[in-house]
Amino acid sequence: MLLGALAGVALPLAAGPRELLVVGAHFSRVYERADGQFSGMGPEILRSIASDLGQPLHFDLFPWARAQSMVAQGQADLLVGPYKSPERLRLFSFCERPFYVDDMLFYARADAGFAWDGNYRSLRGKRIVAINGWAYGDGFDAARGSMHISLTNSVEAALAMLAHGRVDLFATNRRNTEPVIPLLALEGKVAPLGPNLASQHGYFAFPKRPEYEAVLERFDRAFNAYVDAGELRKLGRRLNVAVS
Repeated sequence: MLLGALAGVALPLAAGPRELLVVGAHFSRVYERADGQFSGMGPEILRSIASDLGQPLHFDLFPWARAQSMVAQGQADLLVGPYKSPERLRLFSFCERPFYVDDMLFYARADAGFAWDGNYRSLRGKRIVAINGWAYGDGFDAARGSMHISLTNSVEAALAMLAHGRVDLFATNRRNTEPVIPLLALEGKVAPLGPNLASQHGYFAFPKRPEYEAVLERFDRAFNAYVDAGELRKLGRRLNVAVS
């Protein structure tokens, strides 16, 4: 598959192929591990490209903040799924094109009676939980100083805080949140609020280091061919993940 487009794409950083360390956090249908096996859009795309190159990959799972730190420091080669933000653009070399899109939004308790109108001033006094290391868009980031925000490391923990009244709002994305709600028996107890905070695009990213410049260029060439061949759209439909 895509053999002509991928000819000459050499992901290894040395003369011979070495195993590339791919890291990320649990993102529903984007990067998941079950019984030691990795699945989701990220692993499927990377395997499709790497298999034609004879390029070995090793996938691992970490809390999101740690996964980002590992790639920023060159302790891992490839980060799966980050959204762009000014801070991350200083830390990572992003691929040219994203591979999925998320709607960022608030969830509240269904009986809270709060109507979010898109005006961050209306959040004064509201207790908000967000996920450590996530980027929520320019509007949210600009208003952070005026909001009362606590951080947690998982959607499960954040939903539990919301359900038990420890916070008033949970800032998240729909894709990661909807599958967890029935697992915690919270159907009908929490609900999304409109309007959305932002639409965020998820990318692959490499360490922002000179030795990765050629790798990024070659990866972009291969991934662009994958997208242009319609493979990304087919994968998004199969896994029920929005793509751009």
